[in-house]
Amino acid sequence: MRKIAFFTLSVLVVNLVLAQEQGIKITNPSVAKEIFIKENKRVKIKTFEGEKFSGRFSIGDNNVLIIEGTTIPLTDIQEIKRNPLLLSIFTSSFFIYLGSIASGVGVLIALLGEPAALLLTIPGAALVYTGLKSPNFLRKFKTEKNWTFEIITNYP
Repeated sequence: MRKIAFFTLSVLVVNLVLAQEQGIKITNPSVAKEIFIKENKRVKIKTFEGEKFSGRFSIGDNNVLIIEGTTIPLTDIQEIKRNPLLLSIFTSSFFIYLGSIASGVGVLIALLGEPAALLLTIPGAALVYTGLKSPNFLRKFKTEKNWTFEIITNYP
């Protein structure tokens, strides 16, 4: 019985030691909120120079994020937001599909005798354009709104 208890305890301790995750801790002391984004998640980042980066991030040395080979210091980040792949695919395909249907229905009704229905292609084209731009409706965390970024190791 002691061997089983020792083995179980040692497995739990090893799991806690090896299960540490690095990531970005985003905090706002004025509203007492704290968000943690794990390493290798997809994010969109905008720097103070106006450069935009998108993709999976990894954490380098000296408080640096690495996105597709580009190093970005934490002090240069103006805003950051999550950018999940499934949400991006779903929203863009939804808007493209809806715009195609609206344009197709407008053209079909116009061919059947009502030329004013061609006006339906205008919002259809706008929806297709919106889908191609891949909208992201998730929240941005901006430094000008008192959000701070720091790299930490999170214990699960």
